[in-house]
Amino acid sequence: MNTEDINFAYRVRHALNEKLDDLPASTTDRLAAARKAALARKKADAPARVRVTRTAPAVAGGAAFFSNPFAWIKNVGVALPLLLVMGGMVGVYQFEQQQSIAELAEMDAAVLSDELPLSAYLDHGFNAYLETREQ
Repeated sequence: MNTEDINFAYRVRHALNEKLDDLPASTTDRLAAARKAALARKKADAPARVRVTRTAPAVAGGAAFFSNPFAWIKNVGVALPLLLVMGGMVGVYQFEQQQSIAELAEMDAAVLSDELPLSAYLDHGFNAYLETREQ
């Protein structure tokens, strides 16, 4: 039975159960007889099919890989997004580090190419002079 047949059977059973108390006795007797006849004609239950997966590792030339060659896609489908997120985070970190290095190199180049001696940048009065000059 496919799922549509099973769903239809459940809907019919539900509809009959809702109105069961309202049905006349002759109808319920006929339904009980029909049920007994249907159960007598019912086929014996087929044995359940069990899917067995091989747990042995696939070796070169082994049949385990070729029985289901796309089974690895399910595992990659879980791991791939995690790897992409981690790769993105590493990429953003590297980009930020390169930006920081570039800014520091630019500042160092400006300080070293200036005519002021390096000791002037260490003087607190010089920092005050720069702040008043910017205003």
